[in-house]
Amino acid sequence: MLENLVESRPKRPRTRGQVALSVILHALLIYGAVQATASAVETMKAILADTTMIWLKPPEPPPPPPPEVVEKQEVFTANPPPLGFQTVMPPTEIPKEIPLVNLDERFDAAQFTGKGVEGGSAYGVVGGTGPVTVTGEAFLAENVDDPVSPINQPKPRYPPVLQQAGIQGFVEARYVVDTTGRAEPASWKVLSSTHQQFEPSAREAAMKSTFKPARIKGRPVRQLVQQLFTFKIGQ
Repeated sequence: MLENLVESRPKRPRTRGQVALSVILHALLIYGAVQATASAVETMKAILADTTMIWLKPPEPPPPPPPEVVEKQEVFTANPPPLGFQTVMPPTEIPKEIPLVNLDERFDAAQFTGKGVEGGSAYGVVGGTGPVTVTGEAFLAENVDDPVSPINQPKPRYPPVLQQAGIQGFVEARYVVDTTGRAEPASWKVLSSTHQQFEPSAREAAMKSTFKPARIKGRPVRQLVQQLFTFKIGQ
């Protein structure tokens, strides 16, 4: 056994120049790494500054438009008409020609209740002294000399569905008969009925009917008619 190990390659001692050169190279490498790191930090800051999310306050909605000022309209003027009713006055002279029919005029039964002051208005007030304006020239049966009488009135057509089902009923309606003896379509109004399918048939029968018009002192006038249309199986 060998007591001493023999070194294959003996190390050479470093000179001072080599040591100084090594120190300078390491210092340069460290300085370069520090500068590169600082540059990278500045670059990252610039990137983050460009991508920073900023929350902007949404614009406030425009204020609502001011409400329109609507002047309150009173039902009556400063001098309202008196609360009362109208009466039918017969004409003093018999016209020689048939008066024109105004389809825009409608009979208002509220004006002929007989309650309140004669010559007043159903829409007036107690103690009122203002003018009274009443439109329409349709009369009730008790206000004419000769009331409306039917000349030809067809039987209402029974709805097939209700007839097959054995459903009976009625329709009570009112309408105005004009001076020619025909029912005015615009005046038709159903007061009560047992089934809605009966109503068109009742209206159809009324519109196809012919009547002898009402008369006052021999003059034909419009009259409000109230009629009951019945629907019975086997009738």
